[in-house]
Amino acid sequence: MNSRTVNKIWTGIFYIVAIFIVLLLGFLVFEILKRGWGFWDLSFLTGKSSNVEAGGGIGYQLWNSFYMLIITLIISVPLGLGAGIYLAEYAKPGKLLNFIRLCIDTMASLPSIVVGLFGLLVFVTATGWGYTIIGGALAITILNLPSLARVSESAILDVPGSVKEASLGLGATRWQTIVKITLPSAMPQIITGVILAAGRIFGEAAALIYTAGLMTPILNPAADLSNPVNPFNIFRPAETLAVHIWKLNSEGIVPDAQAIATKSAAVLIIMVLIFNLLARLFSTLLQKHFEGSKGKKKKTQAAA
Repeated sequence: MNSRTVNKIWTGIFYIVAIFIVLLLGFLVFEILKRGWGFWDLSFLTGKSSNVEAGGGIGYQLWNSFYMLIITLIISVPLGLGAGIYLAEYAKPGKLLNFIRLCIDTMASLPSIVVGLFGLLVFVTATGWGYTIIGGALAITILNLPSLARVSESAILDVPGSVKEASLGLGATRWQTIVKITLPSAMPQIITGVILAAGRIFGEAAALIYTAGLMTPILNPAADLSNPVNPFNIFRPAETLAVHIWKLNSEGIVPDAQAIATKSAAVLIIMVLIFNLLARLFSTLLQKHFEGSKGKKKKTQAAA
């Protein structure tokens, strides 16, 4: 068998694997949406959940999931990006760097239930906060930090060294090169890392059960920010959508628990898809912005 034939066979195998994965993903999304059909009902999306009566909604859980996403990204993205910059640009190759990478890889393999128990000991008990949004956000940050750091490091290392050297050769400092040259070039891969982190935030349940709690107080936007019923208070318990699905399937006693769980799963899928699309759109606009800036500079130089 010659090399051309082998190449065609392997190309066909890779196409089959890719088509299988796409079909599997499509079937999964289709089944979840079919079982949760009717999830767009406004009374369901904005209504309050009930532990005893049928017809409950997911309004609080939906808000809590979005709020948890924002708080967690505010904490984890700067830390993950900073760690990636350090590993790629400032850390000297050697045993220490290898040890740091080993620690990050080990953290990435930690089961979420273990991180949840750690969060229970530290963010709930030791701090005296109780079950809070900030405790849940810090626990998920521990889960997301390793992947964000390694994705950022990989993205920065993929930027051609000649581009960085040209920037340094023109008199830019290392920090200016990182901010104006390296990070814009690496942004698409970094956005991919943020999307993966967001998916974990939306879908995480085990860590949040022990840190953010299994209930949400009746929220009142008019209450003082320090009041636990204020929806923006980060020191209040918050049951997210993923935790709500778990609770309905494990200990739900309402007659329509299964229907609420399947509709909630459909909403969760739609939330993840919308966030992914918006993140991709943001990445594309950001890239066009930087490319446009380069184009304007070229036109200015040509005119001069």
